[in-house]
Amino acid sequence: MIPFGVVVLAAGSSTRFGSPKQLAEWEGEPLVRRAAKAALKSDAAIVIVVVGTGENEITSALAGLDVLIEVNESWEEGMASSIRKGVQALPEEAGRLVILATDQPLITGHDISSLIECMDSTGQPIVAAAYDGILGVPAAFSSELFPELLNLRGDSGARSLIRNRRGVASVPMPTASVDIDVPGDLNSC
Repeated sequence: MIPFGVVVLAAGSSTRFGSPKQLAEWEGEPLVRRAAKAALKSDAAIVIVVVGTGENEITSALAGLDVLIEVNESWEEGMASSIRKGVQALPEEAGRLVILATDQPLITGHDISSLIECMDSTGQPIVAAAYDGILGVPAAFSSELFPELLNLRGDSGARSLIRNRRGVASVPMPTASVDIDVPGDLNSC
């Protein structure tokens, strides 16, 4: 099996949330730690957490986890800069990556690995989570798409690649529909 990495996006300022939501707690654990632990439970060869605003606090929340922390000095540009940072940090042997957000607390290591298993069985270069009538993150990308990921700009993230490409495979992932955008979301799930 071709090795893959997971890039956990944890650099944003969480403007709608009002404070760094990466540090908000879900079942007694910061969201960023929960996402990193899910990634570590997958079959990933490496887990990269991209931090920006709140770097020190977020790094502290990851203490003791076997993750590579990458600091995105350009985090204010938007999500694309964090994706680029994560892709650049991947080891050469990683032929695929999964992009994971910190604000989907029900995503598991099994969910992450299922994206790669689908990629293996379909041969498609993009496999996205299917939930609430959309295709989105977490999503897996083969190395042939790394140049396109490196060309992303602004706050569009990888969703633009998912939407604009034919033949995107999907994995039903109802757990991905739980998405923390505002503090009230922590209590409504």
